[in-house]
Amino acid sequence: MFNNELFSDVKFVVRGANGESESKQVIPVHKFVLSISSPVFEAMFYGELAETTDSIELPDCEYESLLELFRYIYSDEVILSGSNVMGVLYLAKKYMVPSLTDKCTKYLNDNLDPSNVFSILPQAQKYEEKNLVDNCWKVIDERAEEVMKSDELATIERSLLEEVVERDTLKVEEVELFKAVNLWATRRCKEQGLSTDGSEKRKILGERIVKGIRFPIMKQHEFADVVLDSQILTLDEAFRVVKFFNSVLSTPVGFPEEERTGLRELFQRCCRFRSVQYSCSGYPYLAAKKDCLFLSVNRDVRLHGLIFCGSENNKYSVTLHIKDFDKREYVASKTGTFLSELIKAEPVLYYGFYIFLEPAVIIKKGVRYRLEASIVGADSSFGIDGRQSVLCSGVTFGFDDSSESTNGTKTVRGQFSEFLFTVV
Repeated sequence: MFNNELFSDVKFVVRGANGESESKQVIPVHKFVLSISSPVFEAMFYGELAETTDSIELPDCEYESLLELFRYIYSDEVILSGSNVMGVLYLAKKYMVPSLTDKCTKYLNDNLDPSNVFSILPQAQKYEEKNLVDNCWKVIDERAEEVMKSDELATIERSLLEEVVERDTLKVEEVELFKAVNLWATRRCKEQGLSTDGSEKRKILGERIVKGIRFPIMKQHEFADVVLDSQILTLDEAFRVVKFFNSVLSTPVGFPEEERTGLRELFQRCCRFRSVQYSCSGYPYLAAKKDCLFLSVNRDVRLHGLIFCGSENNKYSVTLHIKDFDKREYVASKTGTFLSELIKAEPVLYYGFYIFLEPAVIIKKGVRYRLEASIVGADSSFGIDGRQSVLCSGVTFGFDDSSESTNGTKTVRGQFSEFLFTVV
């Protein structure tokens, strides 16, 4: 009986397969069959205000999508594709056919990827399909590098771009996110016939997006090469970020300073303590003292950062040096101010702060490295029950005391609580 005029008592007229309103196509149906599957059709054909005409025009859908709705009602089967699934989902919602809605959302979940996530997410939000919305955000977070380079990013609404930029869980280098935002603004300006200079792009973007970009965590050469050339920041904002890079800024920089948590999940973690303690006197940080420790590994690793103990809602000014002790040369140095947060480690939970190394440092097998940190800030928690060697993700980390440690850090206690790494 599907798409068959035999015994048909009503016809639906819709836009043709090519989407042109001038091209009309007709689908014959049977009122009773549609009504027993959809309460909306039941009201349409047998309610108090029932349709009396034998031809009903639907301007809000296309032939292909409506045909699949009817196919499902008649046969419990549906042929979904990238070109019709959104239309079918719309009709399944409109005519209250929940089992077809489930099939559409399953199809979208199964075919979700960085190239189409921005076309699916707004519809999933519109139809309040929470599971599909969550999966869309999961793709955006975990495959953010690919998502930022997709063609569909340029087509999204500003409100959605604001949500993306403010997500802490994105796994993306900040400069790549900025490039995507800059491209979005450039295309919007061209569409509206505006110039593509920095001030116009700033207006198009709005303050929420600009202030959501974490310029302070970019590499200095990325900021100079990509951000400054865009001219989206004001001169004052640019000067403040440059001063921040050079540790000569005495007031807030005006942009988020913390790495996105999504990036942290890309690294393996090695915690050298079994417990963390905060005594009445705390662990004092004094400018005249320093925490030192020797580190070695049995496999080459890239060291992306370290975690230090701290206390709740406090800032710490740190100068960190990593030295190849055999060659007597520094392989990394980092200076900055870092805000503490709750650190969830295995097997401890404590307040601390991250220090990321840019670029990551190669820690070579069998080489002794000396870690040195001069920290100024509030009293802090500190690690206890430390181990001389810890096996993490197939890598053995070895630790030894340094005679130059004057602030209490040793193998069994103190600072340098965790190491963020990937195996070379």
